[in-house]
Amino acid sequence: MASLPPRGLVPPLLWGLSLFLSLPGPIWLQPSPSPQSSPPTELHPCHTCRGLVDSFNKGLERTIRDNFGGGNTAWEEEKLSKYKDSETRLVEVLESVCSKSDFECHRLLELSEELVESWWFHKQQEAPDLFQWLCSDSLKLCCPSGTFGPSCLPCPGGAEKPCGGHGRCEGEGTRGGSGHCDCQAGYGGEACGQCGLGYFEAERNASHLVCSACFGPCARCSGPEESNCLQCKKGWALHHLKCVDIDECGTERASCGSNQFCVNTEGSYECRDCAKACLGCMGAGPGRCKKCSPGYQQVGSKCLDVDECETEVCPGENEQCENTEGSYRCVCAEGYKQMEGVCVKEQIPESAGFFSEMTEDELVVLQQMFFGVIICALATLAAKGDLVFTAIFIGAVAAMTGYWLSERSDRVLEGFIKGR
Repeated sequence: MASLPPRGLVPPLLWGLSLFLSLPGPIWLQPSPSPQSSPPTELHPCHTCRGLVDSFNKGLERTIRDNFGGGNTAWEEEKLSKYKDSETRLVEVLESVCSKSDFECHRLLELSEELVESWWFHKQQEAPDLFQWLCSDSLKLCCPSGTFGPSCLPCPGGAEKPCGGHGRCEGEGTRGGSGHCDCQAGYGGEACGQCGLGYFEAERNASHLVCSACFGPCARCSGPEESNCLQCKKGWALHHLKCVDIDECGTERASCGSNQFCVNTEGSYECRDCAKACLGCMGAGPGRCKKCSPGYQQVGSKCLDVDECETEVCPGENEQCENTEGSYRCVCAEGYKQMEGVCVKEQIPESAGFFSEMTEDELVVLQQMFFGVIICALATLAAKGDLVFTAIFIGAVAAMTGYWLSERSDRVLEGFIKGR
């Protein structure tokens, strides 16, 4: 039966929120189930609540340190008694309890702010542990250490030593999880109370177990030595309490492709490709071929490349043979290139002048720039008052004007620029 709301202690809205939170496994704070193909990325709400409380406690320490700590001790004691449980201090702490990017913390604080205020003003004396009061008792998000799930059941191995101290209990300390033990390397069993594959009991008593590794290829053993093997790992065989490597290549246990060969390794084997010269082989290199590939011939014990170019294999005109590994190709002779499947002689282009790529309009502009530079140079010299240069300037202008207007001048200059 639900309890009646207390009078004068928690407002009705807070009582309703507390009643909603008291339901087992609050749905509104459970992480959404993730697909089986990807692991969960969200933390359980209990971790968010724990982080909120830790940050709140750090804020309490900071506010005391920043506001007091040096000088008049009597004055500090008087002021501290007023500030210690004041609303001002609570507001200062809550303002920085969540980082700006921590959405889950802000959401939880918004939902539980009135509970925090109730604890601050009324519950501190009887419940000094804020984490226990808020996260476990009020919000029911967390469980005591060594327990898990909605009912806070003990983990395998007991709440005092979950998973025998050799593993992690899934969901420990939260209202979620399966309670399954994720054992450390070398340990196994429901509560990690046994030695795993490849390990043996080095020490054991009623409450203590130490597992040590067996010798390399041993799956089960009675001690760390090579001769202590009781069972071997895959790829090894037990012989006089020792594990001996199985040669899969020699016992035909290997399964390699038709153009591969087997190489034995410790506890296993590898399949490697035959040489290019081989069609099937018994090992590496052209000397271990069962049969030679096309384009190769057996010379002694090896399959060597056949030089097809020693015979007439390129019938085309102006073609020549080029030998390759295991084959050949026909290419055009030097000075010829292939066009439409036929080797034709390459045409060497005639040498052209420096300005041969210029258009007619570009030549006209270049001519005008050339004559303009000459006229400007002569005009500059004539402007200095030298009669000789003045006469030369006038004569040059007249000569170039006539030369410019004649058809011959265009042809001569164009031929000069084009290098003809």
